[in-house]
Order: sequence, then structure tokens, then C-alpha cells
Amino acid sequence: MSEEKEEVKVSLSTRMLASVERVGNKLPDPAVLFIVLLFAVWVLSWLLSYVTFNVLDPRTSEPLIINNLLSGSAITAFTSVMVTNFSHFHPLGVVLVAMLGIGVAEHTGFINSGLRALLGVTAKWLLTPMVILVGIVSHSAVDAGYVLVIPLGGVIFYAAGRHPLAGIAAAFAGVSGGFSANFVPSSLDPLLQGLSQAGAQILDPGVVLNPLNNYFFTTASSLLIIGFGWYLTEKVVEPRLQGTELDGDLEDLPTMHALEPHERKGLRAAGIAFLLGIIVMVVTAWPATSPWRDATGDMTTGAAPMMRSIVSLIFLGFIIPGYVYGLAAGTVKSSKDVIEGMTKAMHQMAYYLVIMFFIAQFVYAFGQSNLGVLLALQGAAGLKALAMPSYITIVGIVMLTAFINIFVGSASGKWGLLAPIFVPMLMQLGISPDLTQAAYRVGDSSTNIITPLMPYFPLVVVYCQRYVKNTGIGTVTAMMLPYSVTFLVIWTIFLLLYSLTGLPLGIQSSYTYP
Repeated sequence: MSEEKEEVKVSLSTRMLASVERVGNKLPDPAVLFIVLLFAVWVLSWLLSYVTFNVLDPRTSEPLIINNLLSGSAITAFTSVMVTNFSHFHPLGVVLVAMLGIGVAEHTGFINSGLRALLGVTAKWLLTPMVILVGIVSHSAVDAGYVLVIPLGGVIFYAAGRHPLAGIAAAFAGVSGGFSANFVPSSLDPLLQGLSQAGAQILDPGVVLNPLNNYFFTTASSLLIIGFGWYLTEKVVEPRLQGTELDGDLEDLPTMHALEPHERKGLRAAGIAFLLGIIVMVVTAWPATSPWRDATGDMTTGAAPMMRSIVSLIFLGFIIPGYVYGLAAGTVKSSKDVIEGMTKAMHQMAYYLVIMFFIAQFVYAFGQSNLGVLLALQGAAGLKALAMPSYITIVGIVMLTAFINIFVGSASGKWGLLAPIFVPMLMQLGISPDLTQAAYRVGDSSTNIITPLMPYFPLVVVYCQRYVKNTGIGTVTAMMLPYSVTFLVIWTIFLLLYSLTGLPLGIQSSYTYP
């Protein structure tokens, strides 16, 4: 009887996800979708520019005004920056530069042989948690996970004889769904702490927060994300994908067979080259006066050259070992092979470039209109007006952040708007800025993986199309929805239980919260 009930439940969830996929795939092509959204922002900005809102913009302390993007001056301003919107769009440079190096490593066979060697020493049952774990750790390297870990997740699963889209899903869940679950500090920690501290100082100028004020909680959360991500991948996502046939270009992907002698020779040479590179980095970064560090001697802040060079280091970390591998294994005959690898990688990015052009224009228009600011402030004001008990308010912050995150992708941008409202409001209820910030981080992470408005979401669609050509927005959304819903619910419950135990969320300062 229980088995029948379980079958009904599985069947129901499968039908629901299939419906999400069908509806999602009926949406226009991602590029067309962002054109439609751009026009929608223009029209909304025109209509709402005549409305007076009783909210103050925390950036100016003036009443919030929606800017009419259909005015003559706004249209000419838009056309004058259309090129720079695209050329200076951050995700674009991150992806293309990293892919140049990865393209060489893939073309020479370095990635192929390296993954087969890795799979040879990794138990198959640990493959899923390993991919999610690597995705979580990649947060320390800013956006590296999106261009490195997610595509490799698909390649690793394919090489192991499993469905590659399940590998992409697991990696995406770790990189983006568990964005605030990490036991390795990242540049996001001091960024959010600074905004939380500024919000707390509105009420008490003496508040000083530690940049690692959520460190213990995010460390514990990483185990939560790995555990539930592992279960969902193998029990929900991968079984549903078994009926999805692979019809993409699979010729260059690795298969599971023993390494040839020339491949082992190439890997040894590449490993030595990579190790020498690490030694050079350590030696040059170790001194307190190292040029890799910022003015305070720290190399983990966003201003430190080390953190700002992550993408460049990824480029070098693939192109150098990839080239050395090719020389030792005999797959590189001349420098022409290196350029060929880069060119092939750029060919695969053509569709992504088209999508990024329209995303860049949409992001610019959405920011200029102040519609995102209005959405965040009105939602926060509504939550404040409800005057709910403190811990219900915490849940409300998680849910509001998760909802706003679907429309406004920037983690720091949203918190910059919400921290001045939520942090002092909850301090008056006896809730520390640390806990308020942790609630924000849970909501911000959980819906990253289901919103097409996140700049890297179309890139994940492109990764999937390498294996299944007709992959669309609906396919990826349905694939990631179980992770998103589970993370949002379980992580929120975990936050509440964690806070009730009285355990510190992170490294606190000497200030005692009310």
C-alpha cells in the first residue's frame, strides 16, 4: 500500500515538473524573451513615472521616482550606451576569457584525460556529492563556477555513463543554489557585512560587524546543501532525465576507457606545469607587501588584485597545462593548434553572445528605471507593516528575498536596498544583524537556479544544448525546481532551528546585540 502511495506521489511530481517544462519551453527564445522584457520595462517606466510613491530611496534619502525610459533624453542616452552596455557587461568577459583557456585544454585532450584519471580514483557513489562540493567551493573564485564547474559537471557524468544533464543540474545546484553555503570565505562575505553594518549603524553608530559574521552558519549549510542536493540528483532529477535522449555533438566528450601511455605522459607533464604555477603564486603572494594584496595587506577582498585576477588565473590555469599536455602527449604540433582550440571554443559561444547582448540592454534599462528598487522597497514596507512576531518576520525576509531575486539578480544590489530597512527594524525586535543577513542569504541563494533573468541562466541552457539540442528555459527550470523548493524550505527551517539553539552564526565582534 505504501509503495502504491509512493508511486502516486512520484507520478504527481513528475507530471508537475513536466507541466513546468512544457509551459517554460513555450516561452520565446531567451534572446526574444529579453527583448520582450525590455519593452515591458520601457512601458512600465512610462506609466509609473506619473505615480507618486511614499517610499524613500535609501541611496539618496529622497522620495523614490520611477524614471520614464520613453522620454527623448532617456532614449538618446540608451542608444549612446548600447555598445558599452554589451562590451562592459561583466558576465560576458568572465565567460569568454575563461573559455579561451578551457578551449585549449579541451582541444589538446587535457580535460578529457584529466577527467578520466579523476573518475578512475573516485568511487561512483561519491560522484554526485563531489560535483556539488566543488560547486560550493568555487564560490571563493567569484564567478568561476559558472564557466568551469557547471559544464564539467555534465562532462564528468557523461564520462561515468550517467546522464550529463543530471551532472549539470548537480553542479548548478552547488554553484548557484548553494551560493551562500560555503566553508571557504569568499568576497561576498565582507561585501554583505559592510552593507549590514551600515544598516545597523542607522540605529547604533557603535555597531561593528565581523566580515565572517555568518561563517559558522554557511559552513553548516554547505553540509545541508550537499546532502539534499545529492538526494535530489539521484532520486528525483536523474530518474526523470532517463527518458531524455542525447542528440547533441558528443564526439569530443570523454568516454570511460583506460589511459594510453602518451596520455599518462601528458598528464604528468601538465601536472608538473600546474604545480610550478601554484608554487609561483604562493611565493609571490606570501609576503605582506605582495602586489597580489590590497592596500591593507589582505588578498581576499574584492579590491585585492588576487581576487580581481581570478578569471585571468583560470585562463592561465588551463591554457598552460593544456599546452604542455599537448606537447608531451603529441596532440599539439604547432601554435596553430592552440589558436584552433580557442577558435572552436568561441564558435560554441556564438548563441550565448547573442543572448548576452539583449540581457545587457535589459539589465541597464531595469536599473535606470528604478523598478527593481520600487519592488524591493514596497515589499519590505509591506512586510514591516504586518508587524509579525520576530521569527515569522525572519521567514518573511527569506521569502521576500527569494521572490525579489527572481527579478533582481545582484546579491549586493538587493541587500544594499533592503539592509537599511530590515537590519535596524529587526534590531529593535532583539534580532542581530547577523541573523537578518543570514535570512537574506538563504532567500537570495534558493531561487538563483530557476530565474531566466539571472545572467548566467542562459549559459546553463547553452551547456545543456550541447547534449540535448532542444533544451529550453522550461527544461532547465523544471530540472532545477526540486532543488530550489527544497533548499528554500529546508534551509529556512534549518536557519530557525540554528538560531534557536543559541549557537553563534559566525565570528562576532565585542558588541552585544539587544
